[in-house]
Amino acid sequence: MNIPPNVDKRLDSEPLIWMTTVTPTGRPQPSPVWFLWNGEDIRMFSKDNTARLRNIAGNPHVSLNLDGDGRGGAIVVIEGAAHIERDHPPASAMPEYIEKYQEFLNKYGWTATSFSADYPVPVIIRPTRLRSW
Repeated sequence: MNIPPNVDKRLDSEPLIWMTTVTPTGRPQPSPVWFLWNGEDIRMFSKDNTARLRNIAGNPHVSLNLDGDGRGGAIVVIEGAAHIERDHPPASAMPEYIEKYQEFLNKYGWTATSFSADYPVPVIIRPTRLRSW
């Protein structure tokens, strides 16, 4: 998927993205998540046994949204397919993820290892469609 340079830059630098999953009854469930963009897919980590993971297992279609500029611009919406990848290395084994969130880890009293223990389930999202304005 072709990602414009301005969106690519935001995906590298923004600390939060809103991920919306869909419940079995069709209800959208948005939640802010930490994420890592590697130029091909988006990786995030979840607590185990969450509604988010159950929703993805039942329907892998997700929407990801970056916050706008507060004036109706800089909107980024990414549609994609999410996959729970339990064999993926933990966040603590991804230096680029830990570097991106080191300030937040410190703020919340986590180490890379303790964050990985609290959020052990990797989710990989492959973008399929991008809208931005």
